[in-house]
Amino acid sequence: MKFHLNLLNAVCLSISNIFDDNKYADKVLERVLKSNNRWGARDRAFIAENTYDMVRYWRLIRTVAELETHDLNQQNLYTLFGTWQILKGAPIPNWEEFKNVDVKKIEHNYKILKTQRKIVHSVPDWLDDLAIKELGKQWNQEVEALNLTAPVVIRVNNLKTNKADLAKSLKDKDILTEIVQGCKDALILKERQNLFITEEFKNGLFEVQDASSQLVAEMMQLEPGMKVVDACAGAGGKSMHIASIMQNKGRIISLDTEQWKLDELKKRGRRAGVCNIETRLIEGTKTIKKLHDFADRVLLDVPCSGLGVIKRNPDAKWKLSLEFIEKVKKQQQEILENYSKIVKPGGKMVYATCSILPSENFLQVEAFLKNHPEFTLEEEKRLYPSQTGFDGFYMARLVKANV
Repeated sequence: MKFHLNLLNAVCLSISNIFDDNKYADKVLERVLKSNNRWGARDRAFIAENTYDMVRYWRLIRTVAELETHDLNQQNLYTLFGTWQILKGAPIPNWEEFKNVDVKKIEHNYKILKTQRKIVHSVPDWLDDLAIKELGKQWNQEVEALNLTAPVVIRVNNLKTNKADLAKSLKDKDILTEIVQGCKDALILKERQNLFITEEFKNGLFEVQDASSQLVAEMMQLEPGMKVVDACAGAGGKSMHIASIMQNKGRIISLDTEQWKLDELKKRGRRAGVCNIETRLIEGTKTIKKLHDFADRVLLDVPCSGLGVIKRNPDAKWKLSLEFIEKVKKQQQEILENYSKIVKPGGKMVYATCSILPSENFLQVEAFLKNHPEFTLEEEKRLYPSQTGFDGFYMARLVKANV
């Protein structure tokens, strides 16, 4: 693609907002892309792709450019952008903005550094050390897979349509999809496009949701008419999937500690035609005590490090810390301990994370089962990005004794 200075400036502004102002990459890009309505689809793709790629490979870019300063002035940003273009084999124009880009130095430094995993795949030292400790040699495959661009996967809303009809409707708009093997309601886009402007999205015929994430609701073995609690519902993606599987029959109580997330769930639910979800703000232990022994199914989609979805949120690896992960693991233990009481005798609970760390996943489940003999493990899935091509997820279904 031919370079244009206004597009280059948009990328540099985005990078500055993400790293200097500590803003989330998706929110930054949303705002930047709205700032110029004259940009076409290719322009927007150029800005988004280069921004995300530079965030993914931020450590590599800065190291080979020998520009590890925290001073992200305009000239340094131009140099880093040019460095990234050289690294991916794209020629750069002979512009004043790229006067400090030394091609020979970049190529020389990369040749020396390309065997250093934490540099070439751009992860902080502490994260590389932790992942090696927990995953061993498998981390070599995962760290590479987590730097790939995440595919766009949608979940068909069976309350309003079906997979075949939705695929045909999107095809009529030149949006081509393929089915995802082993995932009942998923379609994957053959080419990345803006789906949110389509009538199909506005009418609630689908939601954007990764294939691994869609397997969580399937793991729950849901049936119409059940009483279900989504205990960490957030903005409700999985709650709505649960409602779709249950054909709007039964009762779903979606809990969260943030009211704005529950408000977003209600908004999304109206668009999707969901009518059996009740939202409740968690205001203390009383909220949970009122639900003891209530539910046929409980979903604990717990807070986690999010290491399984770094390909989707590449800035997360620069915002995470070891202290945060230790804190979130304690939260996971507390949620398992307290919210498991919602499951009625004979009921089932699914514990899920979008992490690939054993300490957040099966080790948490093993510790819980050791102290709760009334529960048994029925099934678990460990989904790794290097093996599936989708997000990293863990899910375990536990059964409570019928006594």
